[in-house]
Amino acid sequence: MANTLQFKTNFAVSSKIEPFYKGGKVQISKDEKHIFCTCGTRINVLQIVTGKIVHSIEQDDQEDITSFALSPDDEMLVTASRALLLKQWDWKQGQCTRSWRAIHNVPVASMAFDCTSTLLATGGCDGTIKLWDVVKQYCTHNLKGSSGVVHLVEFHPDISLLQLFSSSADCVIRIWDLRTSKVLCVLESHFSAVTSLAFSPDGLTLVSSGRDKICTVWDLEKKKAKRTVPVYETVEGVVLLPEGEDYSDLGVKNKGMHFITAGSKGVLRVWEASTSKCVYSQALVACGEGGADEDGHPRSITYCLPMPLHGGLATVTAEHNILLYRLPQLTTQQQFVGYNDDILDVKFLGKEDSHIVVATNSSQLKVFDLATSSCQILYGHTDTILSLDVFRRGLLFVSCAKDKTVRVWKMEPETGVVHCVAQGSGHSDAVGSICCSRLKKAFLVSGSQDSTLKLWDLPETLPSADSEPARLSAQVTEKAHDKDVNSVCISPNDKLLASGSQDRTAKLWALPELSLLGVFRGHKRGVWCVQFSPMDQVLATSSADGTIKVWGLQDFSCLKTFEGHDASVLKLIFTSRGTQILTSGSDGLVKLWTIKTNECVKTLDAHQDKVWGLHVSSKDSQMVTGSADSNIIIWKDVTEEELAEEQAKEESQILKQQELSNLLHEKKYLKALGLALSLDQPHTVLQVIKAIQQSEESEELQKTILKLRQDQKESLLRFCTVWNTNARNCLHAQAVVQVLLTHLSPDELLSFQGARSHLEALIPYTERHMQRIGRLLQASMFLDYMWQKMRLTGATVSGALDEEMDTGSLPGYQPLFLMDKTPSAEQEHTGEAASPPSKEEEEEEEEQEEHKQENPQDIGHGEEEEDEGDGASNKASTHPHNGVNGKSRVQVTYTIGSSEDDADDDDDDDVKMEEEEEEKKVIVLRRKGVVVSEAATESADAVTEGADALSSTEQPAYIQTEVR
Repeated sequence: MANTLQFKTNFAVSSKIEPFYKGGKVQISKDEKHIFCTCGTRINVLQIVTGKIVHSIEQDDQEDITSFALSPDDEMLVTASRALLLKQWDWKQGQCTRSWRAIHNVPVASMAFDCTSTLLATGGCDGTIKLWDVVKQYCTHNLKGSSGVVHLVEFHPDISLLQLFSSSADCVIRIWDLRTSKVLCVLESHFSAVTSLAFSPDGLTLVSSGRDKICTVWDLEKKKAKRTVPVYETVEGVVLLPEGEDYSDLGVKNKGMHFITAGSKGVLRVWEASTSKCVYSQALVACGEGGADEDGHPRSITYCLPMPLHGGLATVTAEHNILLYRLPQLTTQQQFVGYNDDILDVKFLGKEDSHIVVATNSSQLKVFDLATSSCQILYGHTDTILSLDVFRRGLLFVSCAKDKTVRVWKMEPETGVVHCVAQGSGHSDAVGSICCSRLKKAFLVSGSQDSTLKLWDLPETLPSADSEPARLSAQVTEKAHDKDVNSVCISPNDKLLASGSQDRTAKLWALPELSLLGVFRGHKRGVWCVQFSPMDQVLATSSADGTIKVWGLQDFSCLKTFEGHDASVLKLIFTSRGTQILTSGSDGLVKLWTIKTNECVKTLDAHQDKVWGLHVSSKDSQMVTGSADSNIIIWKDVTEEELAEEQAKEESQILKQQELSNLLHEKKYLKALGLALSLDQPHTVLQVIKAIQQSEESEELQKTILKLRQDQKESLLRFCTVWNTNARNCLHAQAVVQVLLTHLSPDELLSFQGARSHLEALIPYTERHMQRIGRLLQASMFLDYMWQKMRLTGATVSGALDEEMDTGSLPGYQPLFLMDKTPSAEQEHTGEAASPPSKEEEEEEEEQEEHKQENPQDIGHGEEEEDEGDGASNKASTHPHNGVNGKSRVQVTYTIGSSEDDADDDDDDDVKMEEEEEEKKVIVLRRKGVVVSEAATESADAVTEGADALSSTEQPAYIQTEVR
């Protein structure tokens, strides 16, 4: 069953090869497990077995480290910086245990411990030497007398002699007697700087090396030179061969003293001290690189260090490479690259992509074993290598360089050793790009700065490692572009070739005759890279204008354009079966694009400079990038891992949600709240709080919150600040905050993480909620007041409100209509005209007014005497009059009294008392507002009492109102 295609979404750093040595002192620990190297402001500790940096000790003052020394017991590390400070480190923990002033007026140039790890000697650039007791922490000696920089200090291996050897710019070796702090002897033999000293096991013989191309053997008993050995090269290091071992493979036949020298020639040589003869010389790697005899050549050796525990030695080259050799054959055991300089190209190599080959800003190729970070250094090119490409099976690759040549290299599958099998020349300028055939090992194509393309045929059989490389000849040469050819690419079927140039165009060629098929125009600046899709008939190009374009091979039209890089796009490659593109730019970014959606899926930012190298593994699961910041990063596709993690997280969330529901159903609120807090979801926690508040026990919320752990209370307080911002949830937040503030002391609250900021965030929203609730309370009180008054005063004018208002508790009420012809206050104020009343109305009103004057005690119930025979206790008289805007204003009076049947049973005194109280219960309702008369205000309590009496005695009541 075929695997479904899945788009990649992310890459993560799997491993990194970064610079760890940029020149300076190198020291190997006594157990020979670690290498200590200076790298600017840091001391990097390299583990020899894995090739990884296990510790990095950095100065706080960001000053460069000028020298350091590791104690013989491997416990103490002391560094000296340009800040004139000495620092003592526990390097295994990476902690500075002590620091003190060096007393030197200028930086310290050299340092050394004695064999007991007690005394430390520092040689300064001011010509003085100081000795320190690192245990008792004080300066014991201040030795003056050297001229110039003291670049070498060394204790005699026999500490009982208390002798210190030093050398400075005057090219002599001084022996200091530490008992008297005076020079015991001066050894004069060299005419240039002394670079190293080597003591014999018995401490009676000393071998010194210098840049004057000689080595001197000294008799320390007589303090004289026994022999001077001319080595004919600048010697940087000398190591004595251990006695009692068989070194016949190194030409050692006698039992006398032999020593190994390392210098400007870049080779190790064995010398016999008694005869001053070279008995063995290490062979240089072939491939035709010359000039190794010159001083300062990249292959020259700057340090040579013994490794007696494992029977070997280590050398450091001028290109910051560290090589470990095994005796007695002097075979290379491991190589570490301390500094790669600019990475110009990088490719996966070997079976299952176990190695990478790197082209740096040098003439050497470097092949790294990804498992151990050990490196093979390949010599052959004589100038900077610019581009690489690998054949399909991964064991054969090609390179091109500024030396105008191309080379073919082969890796042995069993041993992993790489050697050159073919080379070709013919370009008139630097060869900047190269590409291999895809289907089989048949040919390769190169593009040069001379604007030409060349096709090279490979021989069917390639020579072995012991043979000379085969010579390649160009079968076809074509003038392709007007400017430099930056990139070439061969199609998956080996029938097409694409080239990109600095002239802003890309061209399509037919193979093998190199005939032009078409030109792709559209970029505004030079084209840096071209790539064929492995699945579709399209070509992708990247340019210095910051864009990536996808072109159709049929009509040479631009199908898509991707924009996102802020600078030049230097390299691109297809991935995910041609559905996605990986690009790298001079902005230090690597971007992943999906072609179908024109979307940048991911941006990877791990480099600080131009990313020149970009390649994916054969299984499409890894990616390697190389940058001008000297870092090589191996990336791993983590799409499936992230998807699995996301699915597992979703499943866990579902299970927790179900468990939460079960806990709430079982009313286990404490566990439910703790689980909700562990989910870190404020909304889920809020639902739990609501469920707790809806429980039967009123104190359940308080009990549950107080049983939480402190971290859970912190989360709860943090969630409260979120809930409090919403008016719907503020009551729940305030309830939780009330519990916390009530039952926790201020000190305990302030101990919460971020408690101060959370409490400050609660204040403004709480004030806003209080203002809102205050306004709501005022409005509700007014509404309640209106409702109470309307409920007590009865029904509406027309009875339309009878259905809406509860009037069942007011039996026997009848509306009484009283017509008031007096104009309203608004009419008097506005001066509106009122229609004149009729004569009948005027006569009736005059009669009523006279009756009121004669009988003032009958006001309010005179109508009852006129219509007693109607059988109704409530009567209404209507008096039409002119109202506002000419409309009638109706005054309705509701009278609360007894019914006709109950009137016979009541006494006249009770009726009079009720009638007197009724006079006070008047509410004037106006169309423009509500006006409460003074009598009605005074009778509010009486109305309430009347209602209570009505409910207790079941007596009907009369409510008198005036509606105007």
